[in-house]
Amino acid sequence: MTPLLRKLLGLNWPLILTMYGLLVFGVFTIESAARHLPQGGEHYANLQRNWIVIGSVAYFAAALIDYKWIKWLAIPLYGGALGLCAALFGKDRSEVHQVDAGLLKFQPAPLALMAGIILLAWLLQDLPRLGKRIPKVGWILEEPIVKVGLIGLLTGIPFLLVVGMGDMGSALVWIPFAAVCLLVAGIPFRYLSCMALLAAAVIPIAYFVVLPSVSETGTKRIQLFLDIAQNKPVDITGDAWAPHNIAVAIGKSGWSGVGWNATATEGSLHDKKFVPWETAHNDYIFPVIAEEQGFRGSLLLLTAYALLLVLCLFVGAYARDPMGRIIVGGVVAVFFAHIFEGIGMCVQLMPITGIPLPLVSYSGTFAVICMTMLGLVQSVWIHRDVDRIRAEEEEAAAALKSISTR
Repeated sequence: MTPLLRKLLGLNWPLILTMYGLLVFGVFTIESAARHLPQGGEHYANLQRNWIVIGSVAYFAAALIDYKWIKWLAIPLYGGALGLCAALFGKDRSEVHQVDAGLLKFQPAPLALMAGIILLAWLLQDLPRLGKRIPKVGWILEEPIVKVGLIGLLTGIPFLLVVGMGDMGSALVWIPFAAVCLLVAGIPFRYLSCMALLAAAVIPIAYFVVLPSVSETGTKRIQLFLDIAQNKPVDITGDAWAPHNIAVAIGKSGWSGVGWNATATEGSLHDKKFVPWETAHNDYIFPVIAEEQGFRGSLLLLTAYALLLVLCLFVGAYARDPMGRIIVGGVVAVFFAHIFEGIGMCVQLMPITGIPLPLVSYSGTFAVICMTMLGLVQSVWIHRDVDRIRAEEEEAAAALKSISTR
């Protein structure tokens, strides 16, 4: 059996089917959600299909290549993504935060996330190994404080750059990613407890001093969220228009919803443009799903996401090395943060931020990055036993050689 055929037969098919199920579900939802845009919903659905084709190539390429070789791309990808984020730093790109490369427009923030996952997984695995090879001072690299500093540096820099771009939603994803890296890297509990207390102490300073100077919009959205949570009077014709109407669209949907691509006469608030129609196919796609498919559609979506994350965690449990576990943990953290924030902001559990749902929202390059990250998870699964298989093949070859020489 050839190595390629062995890898194809060893694919985690439940993970693949769940991913493509979410992608197909997203295409149909995008067609309805984008109906008010000048190009029409079918145009964006077709574009999403094209991105899925590109993402499929990236997915299987990442899955079939051993992730230990992909690590050599980490530094150029990470450096390039940070450079692109720096190019957008302070510029007025409040809508899409994209780099315009002529024929291609793409968001550098998701690329930085993927590169950060690979780079941190590589360094957190190899630093202890390097420390054992360096006499006298190598033990320093094995200290937990070195790992904490490394994680803080490699997640803090892109966090600040993305905040400077004005993309607060994408910036917040780095926080749970850093937390998961600390857990998976084996940082002692005393360090984690100390950092949690320090973070709690810094929150008031960050909210009252730092955030207003960095993002006035972010401060207003958080204050609006707190006012709604405390039942204070808000202006539903002004700043509170979007969260109010989104919550109404979700709350009135019932069990079965109003139906796919429903009209205003059928009770669709989205058709009346009460759901922010310019971004309904991206940041606000969940209200469209909830209104049209009802509670059962929302439950199906959440179940599919839960299954996807559980399958990833299952893969992480069988990873052959720390790098594989950190890759899987980082991917799960990124997906969970997007899902929790993307749905939570629509049901008033979180402040409103611009963040897409993985695999479901129309997001172009973000869809390709999500599929590539899941391809890395698939690579961890496919190559979990590669060392054992190689050893068995070498033993078999040695046995055949010894028989032939007799």
